Amino acid sequence: MQKLSILALCFTCLLSSCSPRDFLTRRLAADLIATSDTFRAQQQFELRTGVISNENYLSPAYRALQHHGWISATSAPCPPAKSPPLCWDVTLTPAGVDTLQSLIAPGDAEKQSFSIPAAHRELIAITGIARLGNTAEIEFTWRWLPLNEVGAVLYPTSIHYRSTTILRDYDDGWRLVQNNSRPAQPLDEALKNAEPAQ
Repeated sequence: MQKLSILALCFTCLLSSCSPRDFLTRRLAADLIATSDTFRAQQQFELRTGVISNENYLSPAYRALQHHGWISATSAPCPPAKSPPLCWDVTLTPAGVDTLQSLIAPGDAEKQSFSIPAAHRELIAITGIARLGNTAEIEFTWRWLPLNEVGAVLYPTSIHYRSTTILRDYDDGWRLVQNNSRPAQPLDEALKNAEPAQ
């Protein structure tokens, strides 16, 4: 009986020395990624009015804003620093002013360039974990969730992205690698290099 009590006590001590972060599971990987500052950072859309290059004007974002009637443009002469020589003078329409007015910071209303908070990321699933020693490569899918009407136009929720990042096992458990000198990507690079998931 005494041996059984000692064995139970040893087993309890062994279990209490392990934290939930000692064992890498998909749930832990999801928590570490989803709660990181990098993943939670809002996506800002930089809107420029006034004279812009043809390349910027023909971008999918500006085409979507024009399609919704929020901006209009007329051809304009290019400043010497802009090339190719075709430029556009972009202005907000009355509908654009109504839509964007509450999204623009008060001090930015008179500027020709302003940031609009558009979307944030939502982790959909951890799709794979490949362990190698004290590191693990985590593959996951995510999507943009719009914060407003502009975000809904620019970042459709139907598109899912696939990214890969690295976790490292430290003495206090698994942590997300923020900066990495190895070929694998830290989370911020993984999100920038995301590919549409199939």
